[in-house]
Amino acid sequence: MVAPELVRSTIDGVTLLGDPNRPGGVTFAFMERTGGVSDGCFSSLNLGDNTDDDPLRVAENRRRALASLGAGSLYPRLVSLKQVHGTNIVVVKDDGKGLEHAKAAARDGADGVVCLVPNVPVLICTADCAAVVLVADGAFAVVHSGWKGCLSRIAGKAARILASESGCNTSAIRAYVGPHIGVDDYEVSSDLAAQFASEFGDRALGKGNHLNLAATIVASLEDVGVPTANVVCVPESTFQYEERYFSFRRQQGSCGRMGVLACILKDSD
Repeated sequence: MVAPELVRSTIDGVTLLGDPNRPGGVTFAFMERTGGVSDGCFSSLNLGDNTDDDPLRVAENRRRALASLGAGSLYPRLVSLKQVHGTNIVVVKDDGKGLEHAKAAARDGADGVVCLVPNVPVLICTADCAAVVLVADGAFAVVHSGWKGCLSRIAGKAARILASESGCNTSAIRAYVGPHIGVDDYEVSSDLAAQFASEFGDRALGKGNHLNLAATIVASLEDVGVPTANVVCVPESTFQYEERYFSFRRQQGSCGRMGVLACILKDSD
């Protein structure tokens, strides 16, 4: 079941999880794996360009994903990250050369983007890790938060930057945690479990050494002032739903990547 604040819809074969109310004027959606042109282990809407999939197919998949969001004409302005499981966050706050510099910085290695510029779509790719969308009035952030990002509290860092750049208080930010591997499916080493317990307490773990990514993301946001009531988490585990989601753990590494797209759409198609 999908979290109440998000709605599942299918547009030209692409299935989206999004908020039709466009909070803060931001259009965003978590994509499922269907509706693309890739095949085999990448079937079918593989949005990741760091896989062994045909780059031309990945490009077409990205065009289809953008079109489903109403941003088909904005493909040349897409900000796509080389995700490195770090804490670098790129800020897009002016158009023209500023946008080109931000795109280059994202490709050099980053795991988050804060965007204040209309008609700049941002893509984060996942396959068990969590993608997080943070929304303020007329601005947004997206972050990639696997276990390394959770441990380093990248979601909380992005919320602070978003608040600073947009001039809002963190208490006004709404957050959406996308589909990711669930606690029942994510057993980690005892050493890693101990690190999370030390950082976040018991909430970080399920039974045994099972890691709860969503709980740590919520905790990192709470600690910078984002109310728990403002956070929506998709409860489905990517490991459990093969027909909907790619899963790095289930597919043992050979898989495509889903994505979340966000954009402040102004007079686009």
